[in-house]
Amino acid sequence: MELKDFLIQTQNQVRAEINDRIGQPGTPFPFHESVFSEIVMQHMADVGMTFDPEPCHFQAKVGNGNLRLSGYAISDDADQIDLFVSLYSEVEELVSVPDSETKNAADQCLRFLAKCADGKLVASIDESNDAYQLALNIHQNYARLDQIRIYVITDRVAKAKQFQSREVSGKTVKLEVMDIERLYRHWSEGKPRDEVVVNFEDVCGGPIPCIWIPGDSQCDYALTVFPGEALRFVYEKYGARLLEANVRSFLSASGKVNAGIRKTLREQPEQFIAFNNGIVVVADEAMLQRTEEGGNGILWLKGMQIVNGGQTTASIYFTKKKNPDLDLRKVRVPAKLIVFKQMDSAMEEGLVSDISRFANSQNSVKLSDLSANKAFHVELEKLSISTYCPDGVGRWFYERAAGSYNVLLMREKEGSAKLRQLRESIPPARRVTKTDLAKYLNAWGQLPHLVSLGGQKNFERFMDSFREQEGVEPQPLPDVQTYKRMMAQAILFKKTQSLVRPLVQAFAANVTTYLVSLLSARFGDTFNLDLVWQAQDISPQLKQQIQTWTGEVNAVLHGTAAGRMVSEWAKKPECWEAVRDATYSQQTGAIPELGPGAETR
Repeated sequence: MELKDFLIQTQNQVRAEINDRIGQPGTPFPFHESVFSEIVMQHMADVGMTFDPEPCHFQAKVGNGNLRLSGYAISDDADQIDLFVSLYSEVEELVSVPDSETKNAADQCLRFLAKCADGKLVASIDESNDAYQLALNIHQNYARLDQIRIYVITDRVAKAKQFQSREVSGKTVKLEVMDIERLYRHWSEGKPRDEVVVNFEDVCGGPIPCIWIPGDSQCDYALTVFPGEALRFVYEKYGARLLEANVRSFLSASGKVNAGIRKTLREQPEQFIAFNNGIVVVADEAMLQRTEEGGNGILWLKGMQIVNGGQTTASIYFTKKKNPDLDLRKVRVPAKLIVFKQMDSAMEEGLVSDISRFANSQNSVKLSDLSANKAFHVELEKLSISTYCPDGVGRWFYERAAGSYNVLLMREKEGSAKLRQLRESIPPARRVTKTDLAKYLNAWGQLPHLVSLGGQKNFERFMDSFREQEGVEPQPLPDVQTYKRMMAQAILFKKTQSLVRPLVQAFAANVTTYLVSLLSARFGDTFNLDLVWQAQDISPQLKQQIQTWTGEVNAVLHGTAAGRMVSEWAKKPECWEAVRDATYSQQTGAIPELGPGAETR
């Protein structure tokens, strides 16, 4: 698929989502730009470039400046924030967007941030405004933010993908552009880490010495030592993308281990190499060059990823940021490098998972690794290939390996009948990732507070239930019937989400999750998931019940939050107890999924 074809596909996806929402009675007409923003933000979250996104459309003039925002994403530890602003043109030809236009959009989002930081936006907008809670959160917690990024997202092609970082109230703000070209690159390659190219001649003045160890058909290896300044520079430039492999969000710089790292950096930097266990790095390509001493050296790495040692890298960066006088020239970090050769995405993901799990680590970090229960995911993948929808044509796609859905489509020639058939039988709406599955199943399992922790943390909790424990029988592998019911839970969640979004101004993701858990708690074992699978939809009566409860659940979430950010309150078990035990409107009529005579519990 070429870039132009991808652009057309993206616009078709926007229109399909619009049509789906228009089909929901009693909902306002969705704006194309809003839907485009949601699609792009979710894609960025799926590939690990940002955290779980929240649409939040705000446009106003405060003072002499225009302010704009399309959405945001906050890290699990609330110490990083990404803000998004959209430039959507609904074009179906490749059109350039002037740098002046993307820069102006970034400036408007910067003004939004500045007005939040100084408290002026909170003072000037009503509490009912979509952006009020976000503005209040930024104002109250601005001092503890370690990383702020602004992304301009657009369906046109931008020349500049990054702008000069700016300062807002003492914080550095990175400015980036996610245009259709960059989005296509991620879609087609499935690895945003391909953007991470580190040239050590630029960073260190020359190649870094190494011991090079030729490997087998899968990998080559090297042992080296990274200068502290090199790691700081690379993290400053690429941030969380360095940790994209398995660790999708920033690893907090707090905790006992990191306190020790910071103390060593400040007081005994020359001893860092003695005290630190080092890092493990993977890369897609490496260029070797002789050093001045005549030995092997690494000139550059493409697709560099830190799969073990994210804490060390982040601590070096943030310690230097908070202590500008810190001299990193004395800091050396031992590193093991693994360079991949040609392999498919499933094999590469499995290898990264094993490396992450088995590599020595000075911090206990749970990863969303497949090897903990690889058979479970492999079996689901097999079932998704062999199990057809009731129409005998369509299928759901379980994406065990990141990017495998895109690879499936790219194998066919653009414009071919086979590709059209694939897109019709397995549309993007039927793609389920590992983190998606954990979200759907934990929401139905009445664990909305875990789902609200974010994709990766929820996935870890989900996988904990499958890990072998002494004296406990391992869970059986899913069969066809179990698989169908899992996909029915996916259908229920997705349909609920489509109903909630137009009815709720903010925190729609939390409302959706809590609604699904409430449905499970109130309707219990009487709910017929098999009927949902057969219909590939939910009944109009159930949709009406969901719409009725949407406003009520939203009110309970806001009312019990007691001034806290709803997305933060939603992570607490106490929040689920409050929502579960609240009083709601009675069921109004028969709901087919409950069977005859069933009533709300």
